Amino acid sequence: MIEVVGTSSSALSRPRPGGGARPVVEGGLGVLAPILRSASIGLGAHIGGLYLLSDDLHVLHLAITLGSGRQFIRPWERIGLAAPIPVADAVREDRLVWVGGAPEMARRYPRLAVALPYAFCLAAIPLTAGQRTYGAVFLLWPATHPGELSSWERGGLTALGRSLAEELERAERAGRPVRPGPRPLMVGTERRSALDAMMARLPEGICAIDQRGVLTVVTETAAELLGESTDRLLGVRPWVLLPWLRDPVYEDRYRAAVISGQPMAFVALRPPDRWLSFQLYPDKSGLTIRITGAEVAQRDLPDARAVAGPAVPTRAGVLYHILHLASALTEAVSVHDVVSMVSDQIVPAFGGQAVAVLMTESGRLRIVGHCGYPPGLVEQFDGTPLTAATPGVQALINPVPAFYENRTELERLYPGRRETQDGMAAWAYLPLVVSGRLIGTCVLAFAEPHLFTLDERAVLTALGGLIAQALDRARLYDTKLGLAQGLQESLLPHALPVIPGLESAARYLPGTDGMDIGGDFYDLIRIDRDTAAIVIGDVEGHNVNAAALMGQIRTAVHAYATADADPRTVLSRTNRLLFELGTTLLASCTYLRVDLSQREVWLANAGHPPPLLRGRDGRARVPILRGGLVLNVEADAEYPLTRIGLPVGTVLALFTDGLIERPGTDIDRVLDGLADTFARCGDEPLERVADELIGHAEQTGHRTDDIALLLVRSVPR
Repeated sequence: MIEVVGTSSSALSRPRPGGGARPVVEGGLGVLAPILRSASIGLGAHIGGLYLLSDDLHVLHLAITLGSGRQFIRPWERIGLAAPIPVADAVREDRLVWVGGAPEMARRYPRLAVALPYAFCLAAIPLTAGQRTYGAVFLLWPATHPGELSSWERGGLTALGRSLAEELERAERAGRPVRPGPRPLMVGTERRSALDAMMARLPEGICAIDQRGVLTVVTETAAELLGESTDRLLGVRPWVLLPWLRDPVYEDRYRAAVISGQPMAFVALRPPDRWLSFQLYPDKSGLTIRITGAEVAQRDLPDARAVAGPAVPTRAGVLYHILHLASALTEAVSVHDVVSMVSDQIVPAFGGQAVAVLMTESGRLRIVGHCGYPPGLVEQFDGTPLTAATPGVQALINPVPAFYENRTELERLYPGRRETQDGMAAWAYLPLVVSGRLIGTCVLAFAEPHLFTLDERAVLTALGGLIAQALDRARLYDTKLGLAQGLQESLLPHALPVIPGLESAARYLPGTDGMDIGGDFYDLIRIDRDTAAIVIGDVEGHNVNAAALMGQIRTAVHAYATADADPRTVLSRTNRLLFELGTTLLASCTYLRVDLSQREVWLANAGHPPPLLRGRDGRARVPILRGGLVLNVEADAEYPLTRIGLPVGTVLALFTDGLIERPGTDIDRVLDGLADTFARCGDEPLERVADELIGHAEQTGHRTDDIALLLVRSVPR
């Protein structure tokens, strides 16, 4: 076995300089590498890697790579633990994650599928010993692997994770915790002897490329076909020495062969007019390439002229990296989401330490979001006048990206500025331009000097445009959301009235989709000394129109209630009002009239979920109601009355359907669970009861509907 330190830059918790650093292997990586290599051979995997979790438990650092070159793993050398990719899931959920092919990858991890659009299978295993998680290991298999792991393979993967975790735990207990080196340790298989004499007799050219993408064997025939000497070709990446091989299509075929483990082929034009056929045969140790002359039809010559044009630096890996990060930005909704996405997905990918988003407001620099800086530091720059000579202000008035690879470069242009005292050592100022408008600047900061390569500068500049579009959308969303939430708050009760004989508590949760605004409403109305009204309802839709109609309904119900109308009349009049308004929206509603002198409730229902009633015996049940149609279906609809006793100690729970309706769940089971919770905690203070009941919905995280909950308890006056 040979071990080769890769050429990429990595770090434990902070980025290292991008160039010139000597290869270093720290801690016990040399002990872990043989375990990983041996297990991968036994399991038949051809690519793999080991990640170690940072001390702050937020970032996974790639420490060892197996059988893959830097060009494939560089975007994932640092991974935020919140990233939606298999290794992060394995650590967060402490379980083996298996992806059995390209279709499953596209379904479960669409971002990763965009960045690596090849056929392969993948397993990720957490490295856990006791209560401590040290990181994760991933392995890749060719697409020919079955879509499911065998029990033997699953056992082997579990054993691999356990063995590596035990080594990490043993090193930590000995006071020598394993840390990633400044660059990932690249572990390969043993080189096979180059059969030069035999290959020299072949009429075609033969080359060999190792896991780093470097040519290790080149026959004389191959060198002649490529138009370069053997000495110049050996030890370099072919697309670096041969500009005509830099086309993204060619690199894509190379990446596909290495990652999928399947043979690939392509045809390329060697200037000025010689076509060559390249056939790629991969295995765990690298690639064998067969090169022959190719015949190209006359109809293909227009494409040949395009290929023979000036070489461009764009690489397939760069394109896929941009697509991967762009797909992440499409999920950002608010300005906070954009900053979080940049912090979690983009900053780790480039080895950065911190990010800040700057914008202008009233002639001053405003910081709309930041992450990774020490507390209180960034706020010092907020409000800086746009007349000040600072790199942040310059970036806000000049739409040209600026890269400072070390502190000396920045201080040369801005001597004595506070920005040079922010604890960072390298900076990238990316202009955020939308439709020709400079709307702000994204600042990526690095904890140590950082070499920005041409590819990296190109990717960061492109990402600046994507971040700008996401930020522009997010600002519009935040503005609309602020207006919508203001409307929502103005339409719901600011506080429930104090009514002798009744205790009450209420909760409202907006949906997590759209503008976080809906048509759910509730109210508690004092009519006279012995009478109160309770109402809860839901207008269909989750937009401003639904909220506006909700306000009209709530106002109408309040007016009819104070006119001392019975529940049947209140709902009938409200129904006719909706017809007169000419709206097409439907609404459900339950209206209750509470007689405190008789301790009873008269109720009318218009297609709304029935309430839960908890009696003094501690049991919770759904009372049998006589219901009517939802509002705005029939102008002359009737709403029959139902009487419910409300002795002291009884509690009513009224809610909208968002509390019990969830995609993919049985509504009866959810309602039974809600009733059990209500029965168990119903004697607690109502505020605590409300928290318990609403907690059922909060646990899901994702809510497609808003939720209103109103609790009323009958108590002595």
